[in-house]
Amino acid sequence: MPEPAKASSPEPRTRRASGPHPPRITTLLVDDHRLIRQGVRVLLESEDDIAVVGEAENGRQAVEMVAKLHPDVVVMDIAMPLLNGLEATRQILEVAPSTRVVILSAHSDAEYVTRVTALGAAGYVLKQSSLEDLADAIRTAHSGKTFVSPAIALDAVAAERTGQTTAASTRLTSREAEVLQLIAEGKANKQSAAHLHISIKTVEKHRQSLMTKLDIHDVAGLTRYAIAIGCIEGRDRSVIG
Repeated sequence: MPEPAKASSPEPRTRRASGPHPPRITTLLVDDHRLIRQGVRVLLESEDDIAVVGEAENGRQAVEMVAKLHPDVVVMDIAMPLLNGLEATRQILEVAPSTRVVILSAHSDAEYVTRVTALGAAGYVLKQSSLEDLADAIRTAHSGKTFVSPAIALDAVAAERTGQTTAASTRLTSREAEVLQLIAEGKANKQSAAHLHISIKTVEKHRQSLMTKLDIHDVAGLTRYAIAIGCIEGRDRSVIG
C-alpha cells in the first residue's frame, strides 16, 4: 500500500530589505515667477530622491527660509526683486554654510558662471535644460561637487582662465549690494531704509560708499551697472532707454 504523499512545505518567500530608505535631498525653490516654481516643483517631485520643502519668491525671503528650514540644496534664480540671486547666494552661504546653491537661470553668459561660482554656488543650470540636468545638478551639489550645464561649461572654463570677471561687483559689501539693487529698482532712500530695516542715514552712507567704489555718481549710471551685472532685468527699467 503506497504511503500517502507528504504535503510539501511552501518555499520561503524572498524578504524585502526592511532597512530605512536613504533620506531625500531637501530642496528649496527660489524664483519670482510662480508658474516656474510650480512647474519645477512638479518635475522634481517625480524624482524619488528629491523632496521640495518650500518655495520663495525673492532672495530676501529665500535667506529667511533657509535659516528656518536648513535645506540641503537651494535652486536659485538670479534676477529677482528686493534681493537678487547673486546676493542671496552670498548671504545664504554665510548663514548656512552646509547648504548648497544651484543657480537656475536663462543667462548663458559664461561670466555669470564664474561670478556665482566665485560666490560659492555649487551649480549653474540653464532654464532651457532638461529635468535630468537639473536633478543631476542637485545631486552633484549635494555630493559636494560642482555642476555646470554642458552647453556653457567650456565657455565658463575659458572665461575663468582669461580672468573675465566683474571684479568691482565683488568688492561691494552685502549691504551695499542690497542698496544698489533697491536704487536700481527706483526705491527712494526712505523706502530702502524700510525694506532693509535700517535708518535713512545708514542707507545714504551705503549709497555714497558704493558710488565711490564704482566711480558712478548718478542713479542712471548705477541702474545701468546693476543691469550689466545681472542685479535686475534690463527690460523693466525705462531709464535705460
